[in-house]
Amino acid sequence: MRIVAKFEGNRAVAITFWEGLQVQIARVAGGGTTRRGEKLEQVTLLKQEEAVRLDQDRIGDLYAQLGEAGAEDVVCRAMEELAVRLSHADRLYRETRMEEMRKNVRSMVAISEQIGMYSLARVARDVMVCVDNSDSVALAAVLARLMRTGERSLTAVWDLQDLSI
Repeated sequence: MRIVAKFEGNRAVAITFWEGLQVQIARVAGGGTTRRGEKLEQVTLLKQEEAVRLDQDRIGDLYAQLGEAGAEDVVCRAMEELAVRLSHADRLYRETRMEEMRKNVRSMVAISEQIGMYSLARVARDVMVCVDNSDSVALAAVLARLMRTGERSLTAVWDLQDLSI
């Protein structure tokens, strides 16, 4: 796909999306402008880490209510279900099945709140808002964040269980 972009001097040039992206990356990375065909010498890769909030009191309440075996069963089932639903949400997104993805993500909210994964629940709600607003750009970004937050949350619960053994 070719697009028209305006560069210095308001000169309109037909370029591909990727060529335009290369120019924008070069401006950010090098602080200046580049011309077509020039190679970037340095690109900075941003490491994206998500801080997760895990309510240890909620898990403690589960242990108090259900006993050790019952709580471990609930937590393990919830973790397994969340992992499956994260994968399923990604697949539904790639297949552009938004209504099904929204339902899948909505169920993740309830499951994650049950075991105290409030960061994951918050990001899952944000995905639902993006679907409701038909905001495809925001949806792509927030869904990527959901995947990162989900992975970190599952790891945090797993680490927490290792500490309690």
